[in-house]
Amino acid sequence: MAKEKIHVGLEIGTTKVCAVVAECGRDGEIRLLGVGESPSRGVRKGEIVDFQNASKCVHDALADAEERSDQEIKSVWLAVTGSHLESFNNRSSSSLAEESEITEKEIGDVEYKAKEISIPKENVILHSIIQRYYVDGQEGVIDPLGMLGTKLEADYHIIHGVMTRIQNTIRCVKEFDIDVDDVVVNSVASAQVVLSDSQKQAGAVVIDIGGGVTDYIVYHDGVVRHSGAIAIGGDHITNDLCIGLRIPITRAEKLKIEEGSAMVGGHPPGEKITLRNDTGFSGKEVDRELLNMIINARVNELFKILKKRIHEVVPEHLLGSGVLLTGGCSMLRGVREVAEMIFDSPVTLVHAHSVSGPTSAFENPQLSTCIGLVKYAQAVNADMPEETIMSKFKKLLNFNLGL
Repeated sequence: MAKEKIHVGLEIGTTKVCAVVAECGRDGEIRLLGVGESPSRGVRKGEIVDFQNASKCVHDALADAEERSDQEIKSVWLAVTGSHLESFNNRSSSSLAEESEITEKEIGDVEYKAKEISIPKENVILHSIIQRYYVDGQEGVIDPLGMLGTKLEADYHIIHGVMTRIQNTIRCVKEFDIDVDDVVVNSVASAQVVLSDSQKQAGAVVIDIGGGVTDYIVYHDGVVRHSGAIAIGGDHITNDLCIGLRIPITRAEKLKIEEGSAMVGGHPPGEKITLRNDTGFSGKEVDRELLNMIINARVNELFKILKKRIHEVVPEHLLGSGVLLTGGCSMLRGVREVAEMIFDSPVTLVHAHSVSGPTSAFENPQLSTCIGLVKYAQAVNADMPEETIMSKFKKLLNFNLGL
């Protein structure tokens, strides 16, 4: 029988660094043991801009996770994001010498050929996700292993990104003699725990709105059709409020969370919000309508960009399960309602499911990616690919990564 195993998911976000320690047991059960968090510094739009500060935050989050879980952390599954990530769909084929049984070798060959495509020289492929196989033209083959044929074709969803930016994220972890089992794109991780199989089949969009980046992934007919990242998140709303209302950034963040809404209207005209005096701030009255208009403008912009990108690849009528929102900024008042108006589709706020442990942890949308990393690790652990992204780095660049 499968043994219980401890996995750690780590996300180095723009707003905070989160680490989740979980036990993966029999029958796919995941039990959270502890969550470590630290305010994030040295990270902008999901990417490292100050290595020393970012490393310190990673250390603090991992130390917090160790203390709360009573587990020594030796390795992590690491989330990566950033607007440098790109994706596309690609078909490859492999001919068999004669009609014969398709083996693991032929399946491996067709995946290898799918990744033999031209991408920017500074980029590396992070994921090659199978969509469909075709055997001698037969469509909709889920698993060709053992079938007879003369030609094997396959469609893959390929995600790639700038290697050095990913390496800098990895090095923040390896500074502390902690291994990185593999890196996983944020949206791929989040989808593991917020989407059901039936939603993937019917078609759905998962949008993970973080502090500096919004990640998205689109499923239809049970497979990934599209994915990406946009460098807009909750911090951009905060910055807009700071400039538009002429208040300190810390007050803008607090005002956004406590009083703000992405929906305009529904309040008496001229209603004011009083900001009390504070160190270095003399206090101020803020017009509630103006506050919400500023938030609404940025949220509208984000969802319109997303809608254009998504519907260029996957038509709206193929997304039967609608839009699922997660991530820290999804909890902002009115965000769901604005998304429904822009997408003209049902929108649901979601968090990790099929997880046990502290309710406050797995019901927190901010932790969807971290918990998803553990689910991803569980799924591949029994049959770990021979070449992970970590081995690619070492092979392609002969890069030490602090080993």
